[in-house]
Amino acid sequence: MMSGVMLKLPVLLLLASVTTFASAQTQPGTRSSDWNQFRGNPSLTGVAATNPPSSLELLWSYETGDAIDSSAAVADGVVYVGVGNGDLLALDLDSGELKWAYSTGSFIMESSPAVGQDTVYVGDLDGIVHAVNLGDGKRVWAFTTDGEIKSSPVVVDDLVLIGSYDTHLYALDANDGSLRWKIQTDNMVHATPAVADGLAFIAGCDGIFRAVRVADGTEAYQIVAGAYTAASPLIGGDRAYFGTFEHEVLALDLTGRGVVWRYRNPNREFPYYSSAALAQGRIILGGRDKFVHAIDAATGQSLWTFETRARVDSSPAIAGGRVYIGSSDGRLYVLDAATGSKLWEFNTGADLTASPAIASGRVVIGSTDGVLYVFG
Repeated sequence: MMSGVMLKLPVLLLLASVTTFASAQTQPGTRSSDWNQFRGNPSLTGVAATNPPSSLELLWSYETGDAIDSSAAVADGVVYVGVGNGDLLALDLDSGELKWAYSTGSFIMESSPAVGQDTVYVGDLDGIVHAVNLGDGKRVWAFTTDGEIKSSPVVVDDLVLIGSYDTHLYALDANDGSLRWKIQTDNMVHATPAVADGLAFIAGCDGIFRAVRVADGTEAYQIVAGAYTAASPLIGGDRAYFGTFEHEVLALDLTGRGVVWRYRNPNREFPYYSSAALAQGRIILGGRDKFVHAIDAATGQSLWTFETRARVDSSPAIAGGRVYIGSSDGRLYVLDAATGSKLWEFNTGADLTASPAIASGRVVIGSTDGVLYVFG
């Protein structure tokens, strides 16, 4: 069933059968099949708890009216997505029917919604964090920072963590928006914080990777990455992984508190804006060199690369042994996670800088020409 404006359908290719990965962790109070925030879970692993069908088809598309750089969240059968014109939309996952639209009065760029118990949260370019009621789309509260927000919120217990270009990471009370704490860095906080074991981790524009205690906002430790970083860190066990604008992907040892390995494409030096995913010992991410890269998580050695036709700022989602990722060449790709071979692609005709969300067996992604796509 189609909702909104139906777009062109390229030929669908058959996907291969593959092995299921371990499920992503979820927030208390959310269904295991949900994708309730950027990268799917607080550790930002990019791993889905459910698998889409092996053969995908476009179920519906919806014209939002402006560019979509924000990655969708999906919870309890509803898709939440931010639009460049400042609207936060709630759409029925099955039908594409618009449930409500909330206007921030500003612009929403990369900040992606995060769904809590009864509220969805998002940031805008005026530096305001908005809390919106899930049921009716009415404002619950708003908190103003002193800089634009491109970081995505992360809900941890009764806190909302989010970064601002005013150089701070904020912890806000999820119920009323009051400030619990904030910690200052030496530059803008662009990336989304990852959370694991009571610590929030931010890979900063100041070249420093910080671990911050969620309970009180005190800094536990820092590791010098030595490079401007816009990508959000992935936490896998006792390591953190992220790409930098110095053309490298780093693995950090959170116990020894140092750099374990540095990966570089030996043939092409471009920044990494895409945030990494972790599955079956592979770090997978996109690069501005037009490639999707798979790296051995233990050693930092290249396992495979897949070339697209333009830079890859979209962050991959992983489900059932498959990699789902967008490219600025306008295509959503599905790749075999083990080999990097292409299993399927869909041409939207516009840049895909947002990242796929996978929930309840559906794949959701928005394009820069303002169309939200749902595949299943």
